[in-house]
Amino acid sequence: MFEYALVRVVPRLERGEQVNAGVILYCQALGFLGARCVVDEPRLRALDAGVDVGGVGRALEAVEKVCAGGAQAGPARAEDAGRRFRWLTAPRSTIVQPGPIHTGLTADPAAELERLLERLVR
Repeated sequence: MFEYALVRVVPRLERGEQVNAGVILYCQALGFLGARCVVDEPRLRALDAGVDVGGVGRALEAVEKVCAGGAQAGPARAEDAGRRFRWLTAPRSTIVQPGPIHTGLTADPAAELERLLERLVR
């Protein structure tokens, strides 16, 4: 069993319009936590011509780094994968936000992460 959440970009919080920009996937049984994110500049600019695309890109990169763990994850590296997943998927009112958590079944979480990215983001 695995859990996943979409990562969404909401360029103008007051309008609530969003672009799916990534997927975070956690599989406790297989010890997997991963994220894949993409910046679709034309879609973001369609919602807000003045969006800080570089800032959005850095925030999405940070999500991937926290999932990867190690030194690049900063202070989060001290936490186990489950706690990092829960922290990344906690509701927040920033430009980069997690969506609700969904579940599924897979024997290959890395392949499932790529499948979800293709299906839900690209």
